[in-house]
Amino acid sequence: MRARSLLRSAAGLALAAALVAGLTSPADADDAQVPPPSAPSPAHTGCDPIAGPACLLPFPDDWYTRPDPSTPTGRRIDFSASDLPASALAGSADPTAWNRLDGFSPGSALVLTVPGLDPAASGLAPVTDIGRSLAPDAPIVILDATTGARWPYWAELDANDLQHRALLVHPARDFLDGHHYVVGIRNLRTATGAPIPAPAPFARILGHLPRRDPLRERQRELQPALKALRGNGIRTSDLYLAWDFTVASTVSLTGDLTSIRDDAFARLGSAAPAFTVTSVTDPTPAQDPNIARVVEGTIQLPSYLSQPGGPTGSVFHRAPDGRPAQLPGNTQTADFRCEIPRAAFTKPSQAALYGHGLLGSRDEVGAANVRAMAGEHDFTFCATDWIGMAAGDQNTVVSALANLSAFPEVTERTQQGVLNALFLGRDLAGPDPAPDAAPGPAPDPAADGFATSPAFQTPDGRPLLDPHAGVVYDGNSQGGILGGVLVAVSPDVKRGVLGVTAMNYSLLLNRSVDFTALQPALDAGYPDKLQQQVVFQLMQLLWDHAETDGYAQHLTDHHQVLMDVAFGDHQVANVAADVEARTIGARLHVPAAAPGRSPDTVPYWGISPIRRPGYQGSAMVVWDSGTPPAPPTNTAPTGPQYGHDPHEDPRNSPAVRLQKAVFLTTGVVIDVCGGAPCTEPPAS
Repeated sequence: MRARSLLRSAAGLALAAALVAGLTSPADADDAQVPPPSAPSPAHTGCDPIAGPACLLPFPDDWYTRPDPSTPTGRRIDFSASDLPASALAGSADPTAWNRLDGFSPGSALVLTVPGLDPAASGLAPVTDIGRSLAPDAPIVILDATTGARWPYWAELDANDLQHRALLVHPARDFLDGHHYVVGIRNLRTATGAPIPAPAPFARILGHLPRRDPLRERQRELQPALKALRGNGIRTSDLYLAWDFTVASTVSLTGDLTSIRDDAFARLGSAAPAFTVTSVTDPTPAQDPNIARVVEGTIQLPSYLSQPGGPTGSVFHRAPDGRPAQLPGNTQTADFRCEIPRAAFTKPSQAALYGHGLLGSRDEVGAANVRAMAGEHDFTFCATDWIGMAAGDQNTVVSALANLSAFPEVTERTQQGVLNALFLGRDLAGPDPAPDAAPGPAPDPAADGFATSPAFQTPDGRPLLDPHAGVVYDGNSQGGILGGVLVAVSPDVKRGVLGVTAMNYSLLLNRSVDFTALQPALDAGYPDKLQQQVVFQLMQLLWDHAETDGYAQHLTDHHQVLMDVAFGDHQVANVAADVEARTIGARLHVPAAAPGRSPDTVPYWGISPIRRPGYQGSAMVVWDSGTPPAPPTNTAPTGPQYGHDPHEDPRNSPAVRLQKAVFLTTGVVIDVCGGAPCTEPPAS
């Protein structure tokens, strides 16, 4: 994959540059220090005492929140700098970005340590048997305190850390926005079957405490959680640990992006964004049998970032209410590239946005598989860089992995990148109809969208874009992970294909071969492996604003997505795609895999199948090119035993491209596999 080779060639240089710079390059300090909207006295000081001296364990934990009646959840995260892991290179982390939030990530893994734990002897539900997590005697119980329902999960020990062996408990379906959860862990055992006693502070909390005991207040706070667990048949005397946490509200998760979207489109009004065409190239049929024209140019739009022009390393400029705001006159220039098929010169084409892969660029729209789909199915694909997570951001990403304080430089600029893509989509779709608009001077033709430009017309002035077809989305890898955000918030895109996709980087990174190039940066800043698992969860709280995990609960409320998954993918783990499918309610093409291919007790547990031809709705299709299943641990599938990396196989299959084209233009998920599991040969 191009992005992976690019990373491997550049990671050493990027890491060196970041380390020399001291990894201390935050954008304007005034922007980074905006206080939360309200700031009453913190509810707690110091680390939660229930599990011993390690801070932020267990995670997530409402101990690190405080009451705030101004938020939808009624709480606000309340980290202090001393709570957060300190970077070995950059020192203490600034908690400001986290303390704007009213809860934790919907994709949070539960992280804790249990010395001596043996998962098999304790009967923990593994990733291969998620259904076991809901058994009446399951040793880990997660309750949705808002509804009373038990929540499915899988549990594993951190296979990357032989010293601490943190227990990681992953939700099999994302937690619900704004809901409150209670965790009870009981009856844990060592490899010999010996029971593991509760941590001493928690054991004392379960008993009688003297009136002046410092644990007395924590005991009082935990009573509702303990009562909820007793109400579900969990005896207090069996508990190893119990606590509660609150998931961030939808407004908290998505509000920054939707606020800049709403402001930017309100400024745009009924027009399309102004653009400039900088080059038009018409390859001959011998040069490219699929593409007749390549158009490149720029779009101008408001920038909500803290530096003029919004370069890499920028964060949001924020208003006094904490929301992003435009610096006076600050604009963003978004470069774009469009590939127009030969078929469009006979019949106007379907306009489509394309999303590139990991730390890549808009030039991926010129890849052979994208050009093939354009030519085969009459699609014009246009792309812009996912700034924040594009080639020009590599050093910023490396720096942020070693310095939590710098992480908003990645996630906040990525949200501006989503806005850039939304404006490109509006130029493809054309201006928003405004029948009641007052008469006035004729607008600049460039403000009426691409259809008015000679670059998007035949020599005799006919449109190369179908004016009635709207705009759709197709993206692969990172383009699928971020593409779910674009589809969720776009006023123009109603359908999208998320190729070799998933969500939740905190779940994906350990399981991806791509992350091996970036792991040295994380190791340099946070060499302790237990601390790294906490760092992943803290990063996810900010990543939620810029990737599908924070938008998944409402992604399919008004949109349809087709998820294409490569069985055994080395770069984007299948387990995370399954979590996404369960969360968004995508239905599964069945049979999804041949008998014996999946190691799971119940393959694709909790994902409802497509039961009839002509299904219209969101779906997941698994494509199998013969690669072995990925390891059942939180490790990447490295080594010859894991075979060929199928990551690029689906997009290179004509059958996949046909299914995508029909879905994007009609919303119907056709069966291109003849009622059998979907297979294709390796692309290379």
